[in-house]
Amino acid sequence: MGFSVAEARYLAAHADDIAAVEPEVALTKQSVFADRALLERHFGEYARAVSVCIAARRGADGKFPAGWLTDADAAQQATPARVAEVRAGRIAGAGAEFVHDVTCSIGSEAPAFRERGIAWLGSDLDMARLVMARHNLGADAWLAQADALAPVSTGGVVVADPARRAGGRRITDPAQLLPPLPDLVAAHAGAELAIKCAPGIDYSGWDGLVSVVSVGGGVKEACLYTPGLGAGVRREAVVLREGEERVTDRDPDEVEITAPRGFIVDPDGAIVRAGLVRNWAARHGLSMLDEHIAYLTGDAIPAGYSGFPFIEAVPLRNLKKALAAHSAGAVEILVRGVDVDPDQLRKKLKLRGTTQMAVVIARVGDSAVAHVCGSRVHA
Repeated sequence: MGFSVAEARYLAAHADDIAAVEPEVALTKQSVFADRALLERHFGEYARAVSVCIAARRGADGKFPAGWLTDADAAQQATPARVAEVRAGRIAGAGAEFVHDVTCSIGSEAPAFRERGIAWLGSDLDMARLVMARHNLGADAWLAQADALAPVSTGGVVVADPARRAGGRRITDPAQLLPPLPDLVAAHAGAELAIKCAPGIDYSGWDGLVSVVSVGGGVKEACLYTPGLGAGVRREAVVLREGEERVTDRDPDEVEITAPRGFIVDPDGAIVRAGLVRNWAARHGLSMLDEHIAYLTGDAIPAGYSGFPFIEAVPLRNLKKALAAHSAGAVEILVRGVDVDPDQLRKKLKLRGTTQMAVVIARVGDSAVAHVCGSRVHA
């Protein structure tokens, strides 16, 4: 839920008061009435806005500093700081000196660019978001109210983050993004672009780099870069865990198809979404169980990742018997290429043993194969 301009201005003017009261606000089901009474006592008619702001920034999960102002939608769409740093690094590496964020919202992209000495201008149609961005970024930030489809700057890299949800649902058609992807590209023809999008949309027709980024095993976004920012790369996966690993379509991709080896490995989602499973496998000496399926196998798990110690492969119809023989009591189930619902399958297995195990189900050739494994281990 967004704020009115009056609410945003009130939040900015009373930010210190909100910070002082915030530790007393529990925001649980049990504390609803107590929280409401406390906030109304301190903030009167603006109690709802304060409550929404506090809840939104608690749920932002480190995307921006704790004291920033935000609403729920802005917090949900805001780019995680580590992902913004990846984008800023690529754009800085291309020699950019000026960036215009045409959908700047509350300003979450700005710190990564400003830390690299890149001049940053943020614009948005929503004046309430701009009021919050002004508070968050300070008096010296360049901010303007403008339509992303009506350019108000020249000579810089254009960064955009179209809304990817409408009516609570994810948008899967690039032409339905807000603003629409084709319209953004047309409006800024001739400029270098970096457009953040959902990783699940088909971008096979994009004439430039598609960079898919994950953090802690969760895929966060795909960013579309025009060719001038891609340095000749068309597909890239950036895996951010304790460190950073990048895989591109220019890396070697020669891998073998083999029987299961010591471990079965499920690649990070960014690797899979970017279509770089073979490249990542080749880098780490892994082979594939099937050329069309993203499960890999090897004698060791790549450092920083997890996998499953392989025990045996059985036809899917024999899985219940195999797990019973291993005294399985709980099982993690992964599926690719086979029409199986893990939750429904788990109920049908009726496990009664004591051992924690895992099953990796995959289409291998023309058969549905269940790979019985030990429980997940981390390298």
